[in-house]
Amino acid sequence: MISKARRIGLLLLLTFIFSVTAHAQKAAINRVAPPFWWTGMHNPKLQVMLYGNDIGDLTPQLNYKGVQIDRVERVQNDNYLFVYLDISPETKPGSFDIRLNKDGKEKVSYNYRLKQREKGSAQRQGFNDSDLIYLITPDRFANGDPGNDTVKGYADTLNRNDDYARHGGDIQGIIDHLNYIDKMGFTAIWLNPVLENAMPHSSYHGYAITDYYKVDPRFGSNKLYKELSEKAKKHGIKLIMDMVMNHIGSHHWWMDDLPTPDWIHHHAHYKQTSNLRTTLQDPYASQYDKKQFTNGWFVKSMPDLNQSNPLLADYLIQNSIWWIEYAGLQGIRHDTHSYSGSKFMKKWTCRIMQEYPNFNIVGEEWSTHPAVLAKWQKGSKLPDNFGSCLPSLMDFPINSALIQALNGKETWGSGFQKLYEKLSFDYLYPNPNNMVIFPDNHDMDRFYRQVHHDYGLFKMGITYVLTMRGIPQIYYGTEILTSNEKPGDDGNIRSDFPGGWKSDTKNGFTGKGLSDKKKEAQQFMKKLANWRKNTPVVQTGKLMQYAPKHDGFYVYFRYNQEETVMVILNKNQKTTLLDTDEFYERIKDYSKGTDVVTGKTYDLDHLEVPGRTALVLELK
Repeated sequence: MISKARRIGLLLLLTFIFSVTAHAQKAAINRVAPPFWWTGMHNPKLQVMLYGNDIGDLTPQLNYKGVQIDRVERVQNDNYLFVYLDISPETKPGSFDIRLNKDGKEKVSYNYRLKQREKGSAQRQGFNDSDLIYLITPDRFANGDPGNDTVKGYADTLNRNDDYARHGGDIQGIIDHLNYIDKMGFTAIWLNPVLENAMPHSSYHGYAITDYYKVDPRFGSNKLYKELSEKAKKHGIKLIMDMVMNHIGSHHWWMDDLPTPDWIHHHAHYKQTSNLRTTLQDPYASQYDKKQFTNGWFVKSMPDLNQSNPLLADYLIQNSIWWIEYAGLQGIRHDTHSYSGSKFMKKWTCRIMQEYPNFNIVGEEWSTHPAVLAKWQKGSKLPDNFGSCLPSLMDFPINSALIQALNGKETWGSGFQKLYEKLSFDYLYPNPNNMVIFPDNHDMDRFYRQVHHDYGLFKMGITYVLTMRGIPQIYYGTEILTSNEKPGDDGNIRSDFPGGWKSDTKNGFTGKGLSDKKKEAQQFMKKLANWRKNTPVVQTGKLMQYAPKHDGFYVYFRYNQEETVMVILNKNQKTTLLDTDEFYERIKDYSKGTDVVTGKTYDLDHLEVPGRTALVLELK
């Protein structure tokens, strides 16, 4: 029998052991961002965000030649510690322990690694006007790995009968069809976001990010994404990452334990954005209206990030640079560009372009007014310009005008006149050749539907996009006349590409089961796209357009010192004679033109243009 004194002694001993064990477990590092970095970066400063139990009051320490702790930022939440490092240009790749101490004793540590940059990384060439971009919604393109269709711990699972559920498309599916993308003439791919979206439903689109450093396991892994980039390069295809700085998903891990109360705008009470982007440029706008736009949530499931918090700003900027370096990216498409505000967008774009001077970033500013877009482009001289370093923007003004021009009657204020006038505002842009032009994308009705399933108008629109100034982008499936039954329905718009699933009876990759018209459209685009790939004059040549005469024609030229290409869009139902006298300054040295699609040669003195079609004539 144990004596009372001994029982008390054992109890005290157990209490002590439990206390020591609990204290030892108290400090832990659960997340580190970025997980590793590189030597030889342009900016020597690096923010390392450490997240773990009660680490906020610990003192960081390290011992590695060329690396110093610049400063330590502590926040209200004791589970976070922000350690800023200074990495000298001479620092060698390697690893070191970041030790967190208290009263001189180490409580926890993390082994941090600095990697060697790939040769020429800083000088990588971004996408440009020699490229043709293929936009893909990964969940709806091809299912290369059925094993990741449903992943434990992720509520939003596979259901191809539901337009808003997961359908199983993934990164492996894209890798499996790089040969198709290459042969079609595309030289760059832009994927809708592939980062983790651990949302309960409707997560397939990727815009509700829940972890900035992790590819969603239903798409694959970080390693597989990097493999996609490497294999795409072997096909001469650049990889463009869709990034979202404005908002996160409501199930982002931050939302359970915010670093600071101001990490999220209106974190306690949901408040929607006004969507009035022009308040940022309105010389008479109130500060109230500006904040209503930038500080409101995009939708209820997407909390709005507060980029005026300098710790968050650094986190987001470094995350973008990390993905460029890690995955070998050659471009970024930035979602809801203006919603993050002009100050942060200046800082974000300039930091990226300082690291990669030849890189390219295209911002989404959904306005049909060129003046609204132009202020965002680098080099803008417009009043109150934002000082942005953004090289490119999505050309929504041209997109809108193209649809109006094709569908409208030929009058003084409609039809091709809309397209002609919109293009005339190019003087507002510092670099109109770096605008991304497109017939449709993932947020609007399919192009074939927008032109009311008129195949002639479809061909004219595609011809325009592939021969006009700027960088053309085509949405997956547009090449096979994909349409949507439900107008304005995002889930229906982002439909499955036929042949991307083994059970599919039709196959857009091989042509099996497609209608003759779909196959014709595919070959039409393939011919034009591959011609563009090998024709510098249509990539970088000068542009001259002629004012439409309301006769159903719209004519413009791409030219340089060696070559001239004449593009003719004809909305007339029948073959119509085009009077070429007014085009004298461009065709005076030529007598004939050969259509790049059909190979037919036309006499410029008596130019009969087939009805409801487009001609792309190489002049001779």
